Amino acid sequence: MKRNSSSTRTDSTSVPQAAPLPASRWLRLIPIIFITYSLAYLDRANYSFGAASGMAHDLNISAAMSSLLGALFFLGYFFFQIPGAHYAEKRSARKLVFWSLILWGGLAAATGMVTNVHVLIVIRFALGVVESAVMPAMLVFNAHWFTNKERSRANTFLILGNPATVLWMSIVSGYLVSAVGWRWMFIIEGMPAIIWAFIWWKMVQDKPSEAKWLTEAEKAALETELNNEQAGMKQVKNYREAFRSPTVIKLCLQYFFWSIGVYGFVMWLPSIISKAPNMTMVSTGWLSAVPYLLAVILMLVTSYFSDKMQIRKGFVWPFLLVGALAFYGSYLIGPDHFWISFALLVIAGGAMYAPYGPFFAIVPEVLPRNVAGGAMALVNSLGALGSFAGSYIVGYLNDLTGGFDASYMFMAGSLLLSAILTMTVGKDRQQSTTNGHHTNNKKNWKHKVRTTQL
Repeated sequence: MKRNSSSTRTDSTSVPQAAPLPASRWLRLIPIIFITYSLAYLDRANYSFGAASGMAHDLNISAAMSSLLGALFFLGYFFFQIPGAHYAEKRSARKLVFWSLILWGGLAAATGMVTNVHVLIVIRFALGVVESAVMPAMLVFNAHWFTNKERSRANTFLILGNPATVLWMSIVSGYLVSAVGWRWMFIIEGMPAIIWAFIWWKMVQDKPSEAKWLTEAEKAALETELNNEQAGMKQVKNYREAFRSPTVIKLCLQYFFWSIGVYGFVMWLPSIISKAPNMTMVSTGWLSAVPYLLAVILMLVTSYFSDKMQIRKGFVWPFLLVGALAFYGSYLIGPDHFWISFALLVIAGGAMYAPYGPFFAIVPEVLPRNVAGGAMALVNSLGALGSFAGSYIVGYLNDLTGGFDASYMFMAGSLLLSAILTMTVGKDRQQSTTNGHHTNNKKNWKHKVRTTQL
């Protein structure tokens, strides 16, 4: 008996049975993550419909001021990314998002009550400040709940709130503007965030160890997997060291140029479409939704294969290159062939959104948890500057030239630079073709690749 017992222990030690990671996380957390970021995006993107309707006329806003107001959000968004990520990592993403929901919902609704442009300037900037904490906090939250093998999909469901929201917001906002005017559109679309704040507070916890809906075995399995990932990483002492990483610097520049294309597109697509002959605001809303339908499909497919193959940058730069070519094609065709030009804009929009999941999975794979949140916030803050530049310069070029050709070229060039920068970021971490070899050498190989990337 003694010998058999010993033999049993030896066998179980040599071939440990890993506990499965709790699948309930996906059903419990992903819908909440998706809705939360959807509401954030609703209250920043619906400005484009206010600007395309009667807002500029009612508040005596010039075309140049309209461009500045559209972009001013991103200037406020730039300043508080890193403090937000630091608070989320060291204290509580749950608490930070709760208060942000209440504040941005109130500010968004207040947009519908303004009577002069000076108050609107303050509200747009303040809205950017409040929402600046949300994206890095949610990325930190995902890193606490989902492993490297899952993170591209988890980040995609987070960022899916962006195109999915614009998809339905474009339609709903078009109807609201037509039915009740731009003021009530802002008020009606601002209130859900305040209500949702209390649902968020009730439903989520910062870490698996705090979740009553997980068993102790599930908590242990998830915490062990997340801790093992950290153990294989090169240690980075502080944010200063992390921010000097060549990988982080390149990702910042890449995301800056990428965001120029994305937000130039998002903020001005309704205005571009509304200039077509015989175009109503309802029709503008429906047509504005089409690129985001393609974006949703491409984001889901891209993140699935990125996680399955454990390849990141190879699922980023090709889409950005396609987006650049589509913008350039739209420029070549010109406004006289609206439907062909519109089809290319649909392709550009879908291609720009497709790689978000793999992109935001890069940083947590090359930097340890103590600095990854801050690094993602730095990347996102540079993206905010790119968003500011895209929103403002595209509007400025449209006003200056009286058409959209110059802005198409500007966005195409920005996306091309972004694609080129992505190609220079390290090497992809790919799975070995031999399962046994991969299992035996996984930890050492990951460590080697991450060290090389840094």
